[in-house]
Amino acid sequence: MPGIDECLLEAMRLPGARGAALVDWTSGLALGAVGEFPGGDHEAAAAEAAEVARLTAEQRAFTPDGHDGPFGREALEGGEGASGAAPATPADPPVEDLIISNRDSYHVLRFVPTSFDSSVFLHVWLARSDGNLALARIRLGEMAERLVLG
Repeated sequence: MPGIDECLLEAMRLPGARGAALVDWTSGLALGAVGEFPGGDHEAAAAEAAEVARLTAEQRAFTPDGHDGPFGREALEGGEGASGAAPATPADPPVEDLIISNRDSYHVLRFVPTSFDSSVFLHVWLARSDGNLALARIRLGEMAERLVLG
């Protein structure tokens, strides 16, 4: 199971990868970063990406049924979700991933399930000209599942 550094280096092997970071979305701090980042500052890019992630995760319109904000009312109350399925645990990320595209690049933010409070995500910056968005989503999902934090 890879740690942060191994995971970020694996992310940099994605076609078109320009930069990758593991970010805590509650604090905006990069827990690790490799490659280049918009504006040349990985800490500023992490803080800005964290703000987008936080705003998205806290909106009920973007979370699955049974979630109220980042950790889900049903999960915290211990009840069953609206579908009758077992409730999500507080460690389940409220959103799977976010994709932001602009004229020359893609930013993919993949929320990572953790044993604590799921407040981290992988951020990969891809060049649009040679990046593969579908492959990036698949591989980031695999990386997020294998990532060992702690």
